[in-house]
Amino acid sequence: MTQYADGITPEIAAEHLPADEYAKAVEILGRAPNIVELGIFSVMWSEHCSYKSSRVHLKKFPVTGEKVIQGPGENAGVVDIGDGQACIFKMESHNHPSFIEPYQGAATGVGGILRDVFTMGARPVALMNALRFGSPSHPKTRRLVAGVAAGIGGYGNCVGVPTVGGETNFHSGYDGNILVNAMAVGLADADNIFYARGAEPGQPIVYVGSKTGRDGIHGATMASAEFDDESEEKRPTVQVGDPFTEKKLIEACLELMATDAIAAVQDMGAAGLTSSSVEMAGKGQVGLLMNLDDVPQRETGMTPYEMMLSESQERMLFILKPGKEPVAEAIFKKWELDVATIGETTDTGRMVLTHKGETVCDIPLDPLAEDAPMYERPWTRAARPPAITGKDVAEPDDIAEALLTLMVCPDLASKRWIWEQYDRHVMADTAASSEDPSDAAIVRIHGTNKALAITTDCTPRYCQAFPIEGGRQAVAEAWRNLTASGADPIAITDCLNFGNPERPEIMGQFAECVEGMAGACAALSFPVVSGNVSLYNETNGVAIPPTPAVGAVGLIPDLTKRSGFGGMSEGDALVLIGDTTGQLGASLYLREVEGREDGAPPPVDFTAEKRNGDFVRGLIRAGETRAVHDLSDGGLLVATAEMAMGSNVGATLLADTPVPLTGFLFGEDQARYLLAVDPGKAADLLDAARDAGVPARLVGAAGGDAVGVEGKSAASLAALREVNEAFLPALMER
Repeated sequence: MTQYADGITPEIAAEHLPADEYAKAVEILGRAPNIVELGIFSVMWSEHCSYKSSRVHLKKFPVTGEKVIQGPGENAGVVDIGDGQACIFKMESHNHPSFIEPYQGAATGVGGILRDVFTMGARPVALMNALRFGSPSHPKTRRLVAGVAAGIGGYGNCVGVPTVGGETNFHSGYDGNILVNAMAVGLADADNIFYARGAEPGQPIVYVGSKTGRDGIHGATMASAEFDDESEEKRPTVQVGDPFTEKKLIEACLELMATDAIAAVQDMGAAGLTSSSVEMAGKGQVGLLMNLDDVPQRETGMTPYEMMLSESQERMLFILKPGKEPVAEAIFKKWELDVATIGETTDTGRMVLTHKGETVCDIPLDPLAEDAPMYERPWTRAARPPAITGKDVAEPDDIAEALLTLMVCPDLASKRWIWEQYDRHVMADTAASSEDPSDAAIVRIHGTNKALAITTDCTPRYCQAFPIEGGRQAVAEAWRNLTASGADPIAITDCLNFGNPERPEIMGQFAECVEGMAGACAALSFPVVSGNVSLYNETNGVAIPPTPAVGAVGLIPDLTKRSGFGGMSEGDALVLIGDTTGQLGASLYLREVEGREDGAPPPVDFTAEKRNGDFVRGLIRAGETRAVHDLSDGGLLVATAEMAMGSNVGATLLADTPVPLTGFLFGEDQARYLLAVDPGKAADLLDAARDAGVPARLVGAAGGDAVGVEGKSAASLAALREVNEAFLPALMER
């Protein structure tokens, strides 16, 4: 017979844990959990915190490498960038909160990802975001776009960290569940990284930052549930952020980190005080004794349950070396932040919480973490759809009209309306961002001539069509974007956004995307060092398109030897690197011009990716290119148009093509780059490519004020800019 503590009904228990997990909690405790313990089991065993449906598949990722200092398992990943410096970065979702309350959901997503980075001792230097909204015609889309953009800009601008790039897509598949994935990048000394591990018995537990309130309670469990028509009533589970407090918290934490006071540190993110304390205790193999009377509170009458599950923002938990409490107190009081010693570590291996003289929680910590449920959910493998190439699709009647149709579509349209709300140049080290066209954002490493290249990438329509290939392509495109900027790709973080894993077809999408990503990471020596899984992204049983977003970081050793796609000059030769077979399956051309969303995505050849990318990077470093652009959405003609608009000079492509013209112009074959080079050097470049076994072809020349194909119609730069810039302002002015 199922046991229940006083005041716990079967309905209350079921709201917190499924029946089998509740039975497991009873077994661990040897008794029925009280309401505080039930809440703690609930959040720690939520999908958001325990990864119970995904852990078995995440083990496929390569997580080590020559430059990896810290892989998954800490707040963020850490890689070596030379000269005693480290780059710390992570990407994370705030999808459900942003759909319910777009401004605060997006703002606190930025705040949370910043804390993941500076918790480890890094000064944040860049923010990125990957946003997916529903159809432009959906009645909620305009409000969601406005709120999310304002939230990202409002928080990032006020905290003083530049938002330097990202991606924004629109598709009806996100009508009921938008995606807001935030990425932060920071810099630290490689020998001064801080971890959640390191605690020993007998050390003080110190709470710092803002007071605890009732906002965000059950945020982690809300993020682990699918939506229905009443989901917008969950606004109380969305946290409220204060970027000015976060700025003070950054400075105070970095100041404390310059002392020798810290044994372990963890930010209070999902599940708040519960997850931060449990994770530090688990990694240090210690117990915890905390008096909740000492937790700074901004509301009266807060219960232990509320304090442990609150996700109030701008809070951190430190475990200090004994006797160092006055050091922390002086620093945090100077920055006008709350600071309180709320307990100590023990050798019991248990979490014991007291409140008003009574023990309100007594849980063994190892089983809470180690015995968290892990499911090998059933899944189905997708069949590869038939390939569609240029020979299967008729040539458009008017190539210029087809190009204009693509350039105004939501995927390719300018996102200026969004990124102009972001401060892109605060800190004065942004070398390339949204208005300075490059395939990756570029941020100078302060005081040096080195730079970080940063990108976010995913093509959900490929993942929907054939998940394993979509997973491969997401990683390959990130590698390509870093390479096209002149960077050496180092490592990735990810944000894996999927629907309900209890459905075999959705679990299959997840499993196969991860399989594809893992293969690409291994082949490209591009390990995964951090990440996040966001499941149950669906409303009323309708799942989002599978969206395994990839955030990637690379290093440009010499900032004078970088590239973008805005440097093409009149008369330049255009050289295409990589093979073109005219792959049109799951392409933008097929969707926007032909009105079809079918076919296999383009295959990814890791050998070709590595060979072609290394060759292009070498050309950039040797100063042999004027502009470089990777080919992705829309294919060659779109890449040419983007390079032309970025450079303010037209271009004409040759009509003599090795495959049918539609496939050559609009196919989305992988491992390709478009180069603009001095016409006098083009022949030598083609010879060098041939010697290196790299496919290369002269495909056109720069010049004039239009983009087109010889003997065919052309679109003027003015017309291209007009349609490309029109979409978002028109949407937001409705």
